[in-house]
Amino acid sequence: MELPFSLLLLFLSFSTCLHLSHARGGQRSSLPSGFENGGYAGSTRHLFKESRSHIGNDVARGYMTNSDLEKAVKAFGKRCSNISRIYSIGKSVNGIPLWVIEISDKPGEQEAEPAFKYIGNVHGDEPVGRELLLFLANWICDNHLKDPLATSIVENVHLHILPSMNPDGFSLRRRGNANNVDLNRDFPDQFFPLNEDMDVRQPETRAIMNWLRDIHFTASASLHGGALVANYPWDGTADKRTNYFGCPDDETFQFMASIYSRSHYNMSSSKEFQGGVTNGASWYPIYGGMQDWNYIHGGCFELTLEISDNKWPSANELPTLWEYNKMSMLNLVVSLLKIGVHGRIFSLDTGRPLPGSITVKGINHTVKAGRTFADYHRLLAPGGRYEVMATAPGYKSRSTRIWLEETATTLDFVLDPEVTLKGNLLRCSCECDSGNKGRLEFLGFLWEGHLEIYFILIVIIGFLCFLFRRRMKNNNLSKHRHLVGPKRPVVVSNS
Repeated sequence: MELPFSLLLLFLSFSTCLHLSHARGGQRSSLPSGFENGGYAGSTRHLFKESRSHIGNDVARGYMTNSDLEKAVKAFGKRCSNISRIYSIGKSVNGIPLWVIEISDKPGEQEAEPAFKYIGNVHGDEPVGRELLLFLANWICDNHLKDPLATSIVENVHLHILPSMNPDGFSLRRRGNANNVDLNRDFPDQFFPLNEDMDVRQPETRAIMNWLRDIHFTASASLHGGALVANYPWDGTADKRTNYFGCPDDETFQFMASIYSRSHYNMSSSKEFQGGVTNGASWYPIYGGMQDWNYIHGGCFELTLEISDNKWPSANELPTLWEYNKMSMLNLVVSLLKIGVHGRIFSLDTGRPLPGSITVKGINHTVKAGRTFADYHRLLAPGGRYEVMATAPGYKSRSTRIWLEETATTLDFVLDPEVTLKGNLLRCSCECDSGNKGRLEFLGFLWEGHLEIYFILIVIIGFLCFLFRRRMKNNNLSKHRHLVGPKRPVVVSNS
């Protein structure tokens, strides 16, 4: 019997609390210094302001420097080489590589699996994310052979981790990059003509945009500090007013944000944000943000996760922050396998993968299938009825109705070619057996671009048939004369 949606979230929250309670010897109320009095239960964020006018080296003590981070990433690659690869997507303004850890049982290979990315340290003065992402990578490496969540991620997902998008800002202890540009305001915007000039776009922003063109990400999350909430699109409004403005997949985004919040130690008990989640525009509108750009231009479902009220907490609090966020980070990645509809698109006439598109009736958003395997991963909130349609140029679209319960559904599409007389598009739209398919392919080949030759051949064959029939007629006449003898002469008489 399937659990209803509310009970599923309650179960995730309860299991997380048990895990955390066990990790701390069952003393949930025993918090380290700086966490007392509900300090992480949600508080008002000071918007557009630096958390400190100047962040000194004392506060940064215990955090990895950029050099330390690079060494840690490369050391991870050597220690866990069987399930990972290390690569760079570009460089910062000051030339620091933007290192990425990919975790998979087949790293660097294309598979018919969803891809997820985590991005940390978007703002230079919010470094908790870069530390927690290294915790995450090492935990998966240490547990992928014994923990079901870690095993599921390694075997069924391609997880990409960018610990620091803004290493220059981290070194400078400030929000913006080396050019003092807020990278979360540097992406093209849907409402206003912002950041359209590629020449002035920051190199860190360009690296992210190119990354999404190279890899087909299903979902993503960026880690921030300064509040405790899971934020989802839209981040802005057309009139710049602060009010709720949901994207076409609003219900699915609410569900994903709730997965993170309910799996967290206490995010869902926030006093400021109901359930520990918020629509970005209803909190405060921003423009040029990475979250909305991912969804619109990359087809990637991205959340913005505020994971600590204190932007730059003491380094001795990092292990506890990891414990608070661990199950949330893991469950969010695994949700790619637990919700929505997944499958591949094939061509009926060739049987090959067909890189088409998937749409859902009533939701104005298109998800493209992968280029190599034509695999698609359409995230949808459970507990609803959906009409899913697959389309591809030159093929008849096909749709089907599904009922999503609490688990994901697998659905492959086989599309019929459209009937046309142009070139190699001469195909039959009916469903045929393998023998008929072979004959249709042969006819399509014959038709393609050889009409003149076929016409000449037909004329020659017709002429040969004419000569053959004439010869046969003459032979028959000769035989007839031989049998009856010569004809008697006709005598013309005048009498």
